[in-house]
Amino acid sequence: MRHGSIPGARGRVRPLTLLGDTVLREPCREVTGFGPELADLVEDLFATMYAARGVGLAANQVGVPLRVFVYDCPDDEDERHLGHVVNPRLAEADGVVLRGPEGCLSLPGLEAGTERYDHAVVEGVTVTGEPVTVHGTGFFARCLQHECDHLEGRLYADHLTGRRRRKLARQVARASWHR
Repeated sequence: MRHGSIPGARGRVRPLTLLGDTVLREPCREVTGFGPELADLVEDLFATMYAARGVGLAANQVGVPLRVFVYDCPDDEDERHLGHVVNPRLAEADGVVLRGPEGCLSLPGLEAGTERYDHAVVEGVTVTGEPVTVHGTGFFARCLQHECDHLEGRLYADHLTGRRRRKLARQVARASWHR
C-alpha cells in the first residue's frame, strides 16, 4: 500500500466464504512471497471487509488459505486501530476474561456471547516483510483473537458451550445462507 492511501481503495470485493466451507476449518499456510500478489490480497481484504461492514477479515474468509488478516476496529475507548498482519502469531492473550457479543462475516447476521481475554498481542510482519507488533485491549483484543483463530481453522462458535452453543446451532440451521 502506498503511504497515505486509503486501504482497500484499489481492492476488489471478493465473495465471503461461509460456515460449512472447508477452507474455514483448515489451518492456513505461512506466506512466503512478499510481492504484488500479497499487496493485492491485502487490498482486496480491506475492500471486502468494508463492503461487508466488518471490523476484521482473515484471508481464508475469502477462500485464500494464507496467514493474513486485516482490521479496522475500535477499542473500548473508541480509539480506531487500522492495519494488517502477515504470518501473525498470538503472542499474548491475558488479563480478564470477558463474555461479549461476537459475530463473524462467515456467519452473517448471527452473534453469541463469547469469552475472550481483554488484552492481546499479535506479532507478525507487514506486506513488505517488516516486523509488526499489535497490542489490543477490550473489543480490539477480541478482534485480534478472533482473526488469529480464523487462521488456525477455528471460529468463535468453537468457544461456545452449553446453551449458547445450542442456540447458535439452531440459528445457523435456520439461516438463509446455510447449506
